[in-house]
Amino acid sequence: MTDFLKSTSTATSEAATAASVDTRAMYLDLMKKIVANLIYGDPTTNPGGFRPYDPELRKIGKGWPRDAHTMIGMKRLDNIQYCVETIIQERIPGDLIETGVWRGGACIFMRAILKAYGECDRKVWLADSFQGLPRPDANKYPADSGDKLHEEAELAVSLEQVQSNFRLYGLLDKQVEFLPGWFRDTLPAAPIEELAILRLDGDMYESTFVALENLYPKLSSGGYCIIDDYSILEGCRKAVHDYRDKFKITEPLETIDFSAVFWRKHK
Repeated sequence: MTDFLKSTSTATSEAATAASVDTRAMYLDLMKKIVANLIYGDPTTNPGGFRPYDPELRKIGKGWPRDAHTMIGMKRLDNIQYCVETIIQERIPGDLIETGVWRGGACIFMRAILKAYGECDRKVWLADSFQGLPRPDANKYPADSGDKLHEEAELAVSLEQVQSNFRLYGLLDKQVEFLPGWFRDTLPAAPIEELAILRLDGDMYESTFVALENLYPKLSSGGYCIIDDYSILEGCRKAVHDYRDKFKITEPLETIDFSAVFWRKHK
């Protein structure tokens, strides 16, 4: 009888664990679909006017959605999940940050992953001007000469709107921190001790280089550096290579999709 009770207890515990894992996976899968708005669908607002919702383009992260909280697509969201789950499972120390957050969807998903795993000792940092991209400083950063992204009103999302988006998911709490302002002003003095995830989505040379210059030294061994728009924006790509060359970073770049790459800092 005792053996039977022990066996029943073990089976029940294993079933509960399996159910918990399944529930977590379902929650995170649904979160990805919601922040990208693959649930109801919305048109894109690319320069040139609206285009009807196209689920295939939304999945791969092409186009600026009218309503969705992120534009990065499923492969880049999958990459975030892979990197965050790895640093949790391997206990790589440090917080998570995205530089250039738009409506906050990628960071909302990061916070959701931490919550799903019961991670209470890490923060998600959002660094953004919350007023769009800066005017290019061609004298200091010639690679940004002629860049016109600062003229795109769709890329300017207020701090209040991003905070409101977090509230919609019940994820605005003490583990979410905001660094409002231009990167050149906020990142050098950012009160961040250690990072496990560094995700850059600043588009321009200046935004990319300044973020790497100030934050990469804080990235833990075993942490991940993710670069959005590396493959489609020349200024971003040049900043990455200039920084890697300057500091002799040799970890290979891994492709995420048509736009983004990442690498893992040597353990």
